[in-house]
Amino acid sequence: MFDRAALKITKPFVDAIAKQLAASGFTADQITFAAFALGVSASVLIAFDHPLVAIMPLLLSRVGDGVDGALARLTAPTDRGTFLDIALDFLFYASVPLAFAIADPPRNALPAALLLAAFIGTGTSFLAYAIMAAKRGQTNAQFPSKSFYYLGGLTEGTETIAMFVGMCLWPQYFPELAIIYTVLCTFTTFTRLWAGWRNFGS
Repeated sequence: MFDRAALKITKPFVDAIAKQLAASGFTADQITFAAFALGVSASVLIAFDHPLVAIMPLLLSRVGDGVDGALARLTAPTDRGTFLDIALDFLFYASVPLAFAIADPPRNALPAALLLAAFIGTGTSFLAYAIMAAKRGQTNAQFPSKSFYYLGGLTEGTETIAMFVGMCLWPQYFPELAIIYTVLCTFTTFTRLWAGWRNFGS
C-alpha cells in the first residue's frame, strides 16, 4: 500500500548510493547478495534471541535491496539480476517468521506457520500476476522503475518491513502481530486473485 510513496521518498538517497557504488566498480548482483546476507544475518540473530540487534542488519538489507535496482539501471540491467533480486527477497521474507519460531517454538511456531502460509499466498499471487501481465505485454505505470509488472496491495514490502521491525522491538507480542499480519496478507491475496480473475478473463 505504501511502496509507491516509500520509493518516491527514498529514491534520491538510493540513487546517490548507487552512483557511488557504480563509481567504485560494484555490480548490482554483488549488492543483491550482500543485502541477502545482511537479511539472513538478521534472521540468525532473531533465532538466537537477539531481535533488537537484528534491526540494523534487517534495515540495511532493505536499503541494499533498493540500491541494487538503482545500480543495475546505471550499468546494465539483466534478467539474471531481476531473477536473483526477486528470489532472494522472498527467501529473506520467509526467514524472519521462521527465525521467531526457532527462538520460541511453543509460543511462536503456530503463528509463524500461519504467517508463512499467508506469505505463500501473497507471493504466488504476486508472481503469477506478473507472469501473465508480461505475457500480455502489460506494464504498471505506478511503478515505472520495476523491471516486471508490480501488482500492489494492502501488504507490500514497506508494510512487511515495518511489521518485522515491530516484531523485533516487541518480540513478546510476535504471536499477536503475526496473526494480525496474516489476516492482512490474506486480504491482499484475495484482492490479487480477484484482479487476475477480472483482468485476465479474455
